[in-house]
Amino acid sequence: MNREELIKKWLDDNLNTEEQNAFEQLEDYDKIIRMDSALKNFKAPEFSIDSTYKSIKPKLVTKKPASKYWYKPLLKIAAVLAIGFSIYFYTTTLDTKVDTLVAQQNSVILPDASIVNLNSKSTLTFNAYDWQTNREVNLDGEAFFKVAKGKKFDVITNDGVVSVLGTQFNVKQREDYFEVTCYEGLVAVKHNNKTITLKPGYTFRILDGELLANEKESTMQPSWLHGESSFKAVPLKYVILEFENQYNLKVTTENLDTSRLFTGSFTHNNLDLALQSVSIPLNLSYSKSENSILLKRE
Repeated sequence: MNREELIKKWLDDNLNTEEQNAFEQLEDYDKIIRMDSALKNFKAPEFSIDSTYKSIKPKLVTKKPASKYWYKPLLKIAAVLAIGFSIYFYTTTLDTKVDTLVAQQNSVILPDASIVNLNSKSTLTFNAYDWQTNREVNLDGEAFFKVAKGKKFDVITNDGVVSVLGTQFNVKQREDYFEVTCYEGLVAVKHNNKTITLKPGYTFRILDGELLANEKESTMQPSWLHGESSFKAVPLKYVILEFENQYNLKVTTENLDTSRLFTGSFTHNNLDLALQSVSIPLNLSYSKSENSILLKRE
């Protein structure tokens, strides 16, 4: 019988006389006996779960073990910063947009008290947040501006940029028709990398890509502000487009040369009178249906 088996049977108190003699002959017999005696005399200290918990509870509250999720507070800070940045970005890039419908006009007061009167079927866009450092609007359509004095004021259109410091002027930008008229102060018009300065009463006009010169006019405001559209040597097709913008009707033509020039005006509040104002000077006739007008030669 080997050593391990003898020790096991001794621990179980199951040795016979022969095995007992063999166990006593082991080289470490004395050490095993002393160890056994020491273990029998060993007594564990008394231990109370309740009293021990009470003594260590304050430490558990004030000193928490280091969390393996130490990065969570950083994520919260990052989330707050991200939200703040998003709000800032949203407010600083959010534009104010004003639209007018057919036969509708609207007045807009800008952050510096500048006033913009929008003609029908027009759109004005600007950013109020950055207005103090960047007085800039985008225009699609027609508008009359009364600009408060201050830093440079820009009107951006698809056909050019109009720049002023403080003045009154009208900008019209519709389908191959770009026109700027100065009524007060000085107006700089940038078109195709060229800048033209307008004095009061002068107009810059591009029709079908061609620059047209105009004589000085004495009017103080555009006629459309007073319910009338006026034209001076303007092709009939642009008169028809403006007619459609002021009346919710579709104008068609029959055997007409719409490049013919028209000088005159039409009212915005009387359809028959407006049609007569356009048709009579050009020797045209017209007929009306529910939502359309037909123009033709007499």
